[in-house]
Amino acid sequence: MTDPEQAVARTDDRLAPDVDVLVVGAGITGIYQLYRALEAGFSAQLLEAGAGVGGTWYWNRYPGARFDSESYTYAYLFSKELFEEWEWREHFAGQPEIERYLNHVVDRFDLRRHMRFGAAVNSAVWDEPSATWSVVVDPDTVIRARFMVAATGNLSVPYYPDVPGRADFEGEQYHTGRWPVTPVDFAGKRVAVVGTGSSGVQVVPAIAEQVASLTVYQRTANWCTPLNNAPINPDEQARLRAEFEPICETLQTSASGFLHPVHDRATFDDSEEERRAFYERMWNSPGFSKLTSNYTDLLFDPAANAEWCEFIVERIRGIVEDPATAERLIPKDHRFGEKRPPFVIGYYEAFNRPNVTLVDLKETPIVRVTAGGIETTDGERPFDVLVWATGFDYGTGALTRMGIRGRNGEALEDHWADGPATFLGILSTGFPNLFFPGGPHAAAGNNPRYNGDQVDFIMDTLVHLRRHGYDSIEVEQAAEERWTNMIDRWAAKPPSFGRSSYFFGANIPGKPRRYLLNSGGRPKLLSMIAEVRDNDYRAFRLARTPDSTAATA
Repeated sequence: MTDPEQAVARTDDRLAPDVDVLVVGAGITGIYQLYRALEAGFSAQLLEAGAGVGGTWYWNRYPGARFDSESYTYAYLFSKELFEEWEWREHFAGQPEIERYLNHVVDRFDLRRHMRFGAAVNSAVWDEPSATWSVVVDPDTVIRARFMVAATGNLSVPYYPDVPGRADFEGEQYHTGRWPVTPVDFAGKRVAVVGTGSSGVQVVPAIAEQVASLTVYQRTANWCTPLNNAPINPDEQARLRAEFEPICETLQTSASGFLHPVHDRATFDDSEEERRAFYERMWNSPGFSKLTSNYTDLLFDPAANAEWCEFIVERIRGIVEDPATAERLIPKDHRFGEKRPPFVIGYYEAFNRPNVTLVDLKETPIVRVTAGGIETTDGERPFDVLVWATGFDYGTGALTRMGIRGRNGEALEDHWADGPATFLGILSTGFPNLFFPGGPHAAAGNNPRYNGDQVDFIMDTLVHLRRHGYDSIEVEQAAEERWTNMIDRWAAKPPSFGRSSYFFGANIPGKPRRYLLNSGGRPKLLSMIAEVRDNDYRAFRLARTPDSTAATA
């Protein structure tokens, strides 16, 4: 990796930038950012470390990977023609269809020629005299950009637990976040899946029928409820096309970014019989509607939450035939919604198969990985394949590994040593012309809708700078402190995720326990963006380089 300090010496303040907007990351947010930059008349280039587009949906191609937001709500809304011509096959599309869609978008709008693949960023250094970023890319190529947009995503740095002996295993090992393009052959093999978060609960039922044996290592049980996926029939396809405008209106204005209607009452406004019938409807409802369309006090009233949890417990015990296994699958350390709840297809049913076993790591922790398997305090089990479904260094992981050096050579990882400090989850003081949509303090709801709000604001800002002849923008420290303090203060209140969640960095040893989403939600983001515009960008320092100032004098 190129030393960021060496990159400083290589900059030449007499050179014009190679590109106006340099986008890092070809996920859903990065693709949209590239499209918007080109549409606005900026020169733009996108760098992607992988060999293809998709970001999360390129790397996470493990069996069972799919949306848990409805496909048509996760997709792009900037083109009615695109929305109408692409027919999603399922309400919750699987990874292969998602990847096909994103490649279609890139080619449909002629974006691929502005993309460079296999291009990992080694370092990015702010050059004060020229007001540009000097970005070093493998293999040792330097690109000078006026603005850098790091659309690197929250789920892009896989986390491997520090288990002794992991490198000694002689079989196959895979992380769900770095799944190979060539399909993995599980047929007749002894397989271990370590982790039962959103990825693990998708993998387990997807491979259970193929393997000789499947052992699931669970650290923490989660409140899993059915995804309730289904094909999109022709009548539904026609309705989606006909309702494009109202769908957009709802998705662009709702607090969650979903189409799900908000319920009109609290839990105990209904009788016990009415509540029971409602819980049945919720259990059979699609995906996130169990959060967004549930009783209004679900996340605020412990008694209301407990009753919904008890309903789920009854369902788990009714599905899983072995009482001891069912008991281990019931969460004991958090309420529904205090961690991101997974939505599943056949997960609990998989444990009724004779070849599937659950190991509770709180009862029998892993001691080490051996050459032939995994040893817990209960003994060693032999395996041919290990699947690490152990999550990601969420929120800040990718950004703090890019070698970003801002004003006066400050390292971004040092600026965020106690947790991220941002304004709008988009900029950070001391790092001019750097934007990171979809990073820390973002994603409070349906990700593409929220991240799209951020990209739209970035583009409005860049157009504002161009119109008024400014070369650089940096958020004032007071604005950063105001936003970050709001995040921390509101994160302590319900219905925020609990501190045991990876949304607080709890899954990464030594990571500061700071909230990594926007606890104020989408409404707070949009209101603050409106305030910035109404106040003519006073939350920022806008500047011109000496050369551009002389040219306009």
